[in-house]
Formats: sequence, structure tokens, C-alpha cells
Amino acid sequence: MRKVRINARFIFLLLLLGGLAFREVSLELRPSFLRPGLHLFAYVGNTGDGTLTAVDLVKLSAVSTIAVGAGPSGLRAHPTRNEVWGLSSAGGYAWVLDTNTNGIVAKIPVGSEPYALDFSRDGRHAYVAASGSNAIVAIDCATRQIVARGSAGRRPWIARVAPSGKIVVVSNRDDSSISILDATSLASLAVVPVAKQPEQLAILPDSSKVFVTSGAANLISAVDLKQNVLLANLSLGGAAGDLIMKPDGGELYIPSADAHGLLIVNTLTNEVGDFLLLGMSPASGAFSIPDQRLYITDSASGHVIPIAIDVRQAGRPIPVGQNPRTCLLTPGGDILLVVDVASNDLAVIRAKTSALITLIPVGGRPRDVAIKVF
Repeated sequence: MRKVRINARFIFLLLLLGGLAFREVSLELRPSFLRPGLHLFAYVGNTGDGTLTAVDLVKLSAVSTIAVGAGPSGLRAHPTRNEVWGLSSAGGYAWVLDTNTNGIVAKIPVGSEPYALDFSRDGRHAYVAASGSNAIVAIDCATRQIVARGSAGRRPWIARVAPSGKIVVVSNRDDSSISILDATSLASLAVVPVAKQPEQLAILPDSSKVFVTSGAANLISAVDLKQNVLLANLSLGGAAGDLIMKPDGGELYIPSADAHGLLIVNTLTNEVGDFLLLGMSPASGAFSIPDQRLYITDSASGHVIPIAIDVRQAGRPIPVGQNPRTCLLTPGGDILLVVDVASNDLAVIRAKTSALITLIPVGGRPRDVAIKVF
């Protein structure tokens, strides 16, 4: 029988080259801003089972499933603390997750049917609209105590803090109005009529204006926050799926499933200035500051569409799953995360190459996602 000679040096060289190749691939996938000791996690709210899935975005795997209560919604990473906050819409409370332990450290009753949460820019306060209680509450994030209560209209849907930090704007779904409240006391400053069933809010960076979607008409309302008056109801030609503000405030991007495209609003003139035909059912989006690229999910086709927004050019669609909805970019814009409500997974996309890295299983009917570096 012929003997097979094994070249030890050749085997060692192959192993060395394989190790170096693995290291280079790992570094290529690793977000550019990370340094030793930093962690990058995504937290996905699963409405089907009342849980939160913690995903390590460096190891690209789910590491923990945390019970948070029925109807998790409004996930937000705290801007200064190692915490992720969210709401149990069925339980009527805000919950606080410690990202160091992946444990729930507080549950704060806020009123019935809360859906959205917002932080002040300095992270000192959280604001919640309780739709079933017609109430707005301000929470001290350090003590986790409610420090102010206010009233808005009927079924307050979303409360957003203006970038100035001085006012809170609330959409009142059953009153066809928005309430403008003092951010410290939550005292009412003004009520402005808008289009029917107002829902989502987008406030300009200089806090001078807010745009409000309608749940009952193909309109978006523009409201002057200096004079507290309605400026215009803009016709969209389709229902708004999301509001994505360009960081400089010059344009507002509105994906619309009815219109099968992206509407672009000039925020200075309050006019729909452009339209891009995109796909079957554009749903939501995320804006990448480094490369001025907009990513839009198409829930019907199972794609994400990258758009070079300055030249109004759509790129090659990225296949991600069955029904992609919410999407979010990591700090620095390296990685795009896409939540799929039908296939119950989180798509991880390398933004630079528009390439799908992996699909990570999460819980049932995922909806919201938050990202935290700690």
C-alpha cells in the first residue's frame, strides 16, 4: 500500500491562512466605531409572545429572551444610560431593561393603552401618551418616578419632545388635533386642528414646525410651532407609512404603500416636491448620514430598497424575507437591521455593500427594534 506523506509545514500554513482570512472577514463585518470592551446589541420587541429578544450584533446571534408584558411597543434606547425602555400597551406600564444584565429593573404604571415613548435630548425625562386614559406623563429616568401629568385630547396617540426641549407635541387621534404642552409642567399651551385621525409626528430640528400624518385621509398636516397654527394640509395621493426626516430638516421622506413609492416633501415650502416609484408596498425607512442614502422596506415584495437620495436613484433591491417592516441603522451607518413580522427574524445587512449578512430568529410577530452601544 502506498503511503501518503503529510507535509506538516503545508498544513500549518493552510491553518494560518484560514485563521487570517477568518479574522479579516470578522473585522470586515465588525462595525467601524467599535473598540475592545464595547458591546453592540439590538433589542427586538415581539408582539406575539410579549418578549424582548436581545441580539449580539458582533457575534450575530440572539443571546437572551426577556419577558416584558403583553403588547410590547415603543422601544427606545436611552440616550445616556445603559438601558432600553419600552411599553406594555396591554399592561399600561413602561418597563426598563438594564442592558448590562438583560433584566427588567422597573415597571412604571403610566395609564391604559400606551403605544409610544420619547426621551428628552438630555435623557433626564421620558414622555408617554396613554391613549386609553387621555393622559400624558413625564417620568424622571433616574428615579423612575412620574414627575408631571398632563391632559391632551381624546385618544392621545404619540407624544414627541421638540429638539428644543421646551415643548411636547401630542397627536390626538379622536379629536383631529394636536396638543402642544410645556415640557416641564405638561401644562397645555395650545391645541391646533389638523387632518382626521392624526398619528405620526415629525418635528424639524429647529423646532419651528411639525408634520402630522392622518390615519383617515391621504393627507399630511404642517403646523407652525412658533405661532401654533395650521399651515397646510398636503395631499399625498396615498396613506403615509412612515415619516423620515432628513437630518438637516430640509426634506421629509414618506413611503406610501397606496402610492407604491416615496413622496418627498420640501419642509420649507410645505409642498410635495418629488416622487419616486419604488415597489409594491413601501412601509418604513432609515436614513444613513455618512453616504446620504435612504433605505425603504417593501413589505409585499420582501425587499429593502437603497436610494441615493441626492440624485433620486434607487439601487438594486436587497432580499430580506417575507414581510419586512421596521428598519434601523447602527451608529455610523455600518449595519442595517430589518424586522420581519412574518418570518419572525431580524435581517442584518452590511450597508456599504448592500449585502445580507445573516437572518437571526427572534420571537413571534416582531415589530419594534432598538440599538444600544455600551
